Amino acid sequence: MTEPKPFTENEITLRCNRCGKPISPSEAIQTPTGYRCSDCVKQQQKVFDTSQPLDYILGFVIAVVLGLLGSWLTSVIGFFTFLLAPAAGVGIAEAVRLVTKKRRSTRLFKLVSLGVILGGLPLIFITLINLIFRLSTGSFNLFTLLPLGYQILFLVLAVPSTYYRLSGTRRS
Repeated sequence: MTEPKPFTENEITLRCNRCGKPISPSEAIQTPTGYRCSDCVKQQQKVFDTSQPLDYILGFVIAVVLGLLGSWLTSVIGFFTFLLAPAAGVGIAEAVRLVTKKRRSTRLFKLVSLGVILGGLPLIFITLINLIFRLSTGSFNLFTLLPLGYQILFLVLAVPSTYYRLSGTRRS
């Protein structure tokens, strides 16, 4: 009696659930509905990416402006940044969705998130310069760190909520 042949990674043991093409486990891409070949996944991705070139520019500019505004507001709301920053992220995402007419792409989501970060950085740098000045003049205390902490907290909470809200977009 002969021994069964051992399984190798390159053997074809699966079929794409969309086109039926035989695929090996190393080529298979698992989706919520089963395994698909890379060609079918690429075709599906093209359907998902609906944004136009102007959407990237508008989304980025809106994210930078609203990120700057949100970072500035942290100096006004202080402790409540913890509660309001995620809502600000959702608000930024909704503003972008409104302007882009709900068109979407992964690159757009990432670019808008980068815009929120770049919008928040100028005030963080200004606050750092202020802290360095206070250290050099001897007027530093622990409370002077709070604005910097709130601005960083804003970015830590607003950026992921912006990205998540945009990437969770459904056609309506």
